Amino acid sequence: MKNLMVLILFLVANALSAQEIKDFSLTNTKDGKAVTLSGLGSAVAVVFTSHECPFDNYYKERLKELTTQYAGKIQFVFINSNQEPQESVEQMAIHYKDINVPYLADKDQIAMEALGARKSTEVFLISKASGKLNLVYSGAIDDNPQVAKDVKQPFLKDAIEKLLAGQKIEVANQRASGCTIRRK
Repeated sequence: MKNLMVLILFLVANALSAQEIKDFSLTNTKDGKAVTLSGLGSAVAVVFTSHECPFDNYYKERLKELTTQYAGKIQFVFINSNQEPQESVEQMAIHYKDINVPYLADKDQIAMEALGARKSTEVFLISKASGKLNLVYSGAIDDNPQVAKDVKQPFLKDAIEKLLAGQKIEVANQRASGCTIRRK
């Protein structure tokens, strides 16, 4: 019985700690400055993206709308972990210049590993409390990557609204659709 209790406590502790995110620092392609996850504010939406994946192009306008709608409430940051030559830092610097958020180069895949990102476009909503970075939502932006007007479940928007209202996020993870980010 004692061993069972120890095992249960171990599993619970691991499940709870899996939600805490390790801080990282990456270079912003827009200005060349280092950006840390912990320095971005109390609520951050991390979007893994690419400029070569068709799914990212489907979501570009929706991301622009979300960043405008939640400006001053949620800090958005885009991260590119892709290794392909056409995903170079130089190309990144010009791709999202019309959206005013940091666009971070993650060519060593540090952020990708820290958050467990596997797809482009995939989002991670992080809340900072008591100096800790806590993952509160991960996965898809919504349920229809190809046709914005046919979206029935805006997963990220719902999670942001719940976070801002201090409410429990019912859907904490939703499988993302998109292009696989190749590991180096």
